[in-house]
Amino acid sequence: MADLGPLAEEYRESGVGFSGFKRDGRVMMLAWPDDVTEQWLYDHGNNVPFLRDYGRVRLEAIAWQLEVLSSADLVRMPTGPSDGDVISHNASLHEHLVETRRFGVHVGVQETWELHGTWKRCPILIDRTLVDPVAAGLQIVEGRTRVGVLAGRLRDGLYTAKSHLAWVGRPKA
Repeated sequence: MADLGPLAEEYRESGVGFSGFKRDGRVMMLAWPDDVTEQWLYDHGNNVPFLRDYGRVRLEAIAWQLEVLSSADLVRMPTGPSDGDVISHNASLHEHLVETRRFGVHVGVQETWELHGTWKRCPILIDRTLVDPVAAGLQIVEGRTRVGVLAGRLRDGLYTAKSHLAWVGRPKA
């Protein structure tokens, strides 16, 4: 993963952006969905704490699919050690986090929460055995703000869907 961070930066700085990054042979060989590739590798490839948490994960060993998960399961899910209590912190700020996401790629975030009780873009989760062979369950890789908003809305009795879509990475068979 550490090799892909400088590659993502190179594509950002050249102006080619994500469209070029996803077509690079080193990225294409993973055969990941664009949404996962962008959120995980392109957006976080140079994030040092993120690399500490996920830098040793064998990217080529992950198979991705969209899965439906319950609100209850999602808000109890851990994230990487570098994120500590970020989900509970985000839950305490959920109204502010939704209200300020009104521009650019975030257009429609507030409306999606209000109308559908869920996020606009699916978060990224992985089977914890990919990070720690003795761990169990799923872990939030990207989407800590989204899951925090979900937790805050549930806590405050605001409308939320009972289940939500998320990209889930599991070990390839």
